[in-house]
Amino acid sequence: MKVLFIGGTGNISTAVSKLAIQCGVDLHLLNRGKRQVDIPGAKFITADISDPGVKSQLEEHTWEVVVNWIAYTESDINRDIDLFRGKTRQYVFISSASAYQKPLSHPVVTESTPLANPFWEYSRDKIACEERLNTAYRDEAFPMTIVRPSLTYDTVIPVALGGWTEYNIIERMRKEEKIIVHGDGTSLWTIMHAEDFARGFVGLMGHQQATGHSFHITSDEILTWNQIYEAVAEAAGAEANIIHIPSDFICSIDPSQTGTLLGDKAHSVIFDNTKIKTFVPDFKATIPFKEGIKRTVAWFEADQARKVINKETDKMLDRIIEAYEGKQ
Repeated sequence: MKVLFIGGTGNISTAVSKLAIQCGVDLHLLNRGKRQVDIPGAKFITADISDPGVKSQLEEHTWEVVVNWIAYTESDINRDIDLFRGKTRQYVFISSASAYQKPLSHPVVTESTPLANPFWEYSRDKIACEERLNTAYRDEAFPMTIVRPSLTYDTVIPVALGGWTEYNIIERMRKEEKIIVHGDGTSLWTIMHAEDFARGFVGLMGHQQATGHSFHITSDEILTWNQIYEAVAEAAGAEANIIHIPSDFICSIDPSQTGTLLGDKAHSVIFDNTKIKTFVPDFKATIPFKEGIKRTVAWFEADQARKVINKETDKMLDRIIEAYEGKQ
């Protein structure tokens, strides 16, 4: 199976790339070559997908599957439809589970849960991408499949504040500094390791019945945010000195958090994974967060350059804590 990944070396997609090759996929990665990620067996096309000249580089190819890991706006989708119309049997768009209705009107999320997020432009842009693809599928049978990951980690630290590509949360825990957990920490969330996500995703690639469908691929492990931060602290060999602060207060001090909190992590989310398990019967998430986050911390610590401490992030966290404690 000849497959093109646009991107393919990111936090989620690297694990998918590696598993696809293990499964015998003839994998081509189109990207700018700026990430130094070793994926033995992949064939690289060094190009920028947004460059009009990329069309000539792809002209001689047809693909069984094209996956765009880095499409964010409707204009990206329009470009891809033009590039791959008649050139692929399946086009997979990576959307986001944050596109689901916020706040939820029903606590269990299925693929038919409405898409609506008034808090986060990123999510609204993903919704617009999905709507464009659905129109292309209905009007011209463009062979799209939509996949909505939720919070998926491997080479990032999946917490709401002080993590992701930064190492601040680990450093603060080890120094016994205060760690902000939004709300009272009892809201429910689902976090998934990228290797587990890959098992579901690769099963959808080239799947004859997946065309026209949307899927979320998430773990069945449901944790509170308190449990999530406690697991991160354990992986760091520390204890979490937690201070609970309401999400809306956090956003009032730092409005840049509005999307990721009020538009995503402030809400309890329970995913129904029946659909992906029906289409990919072998899919099962097997890496518990307590194990997976230890792998992630070890990955950061394997290279000093990865242990990025953003001083501005620490200032922001301290400013929120000071403001909250000052109003008590």
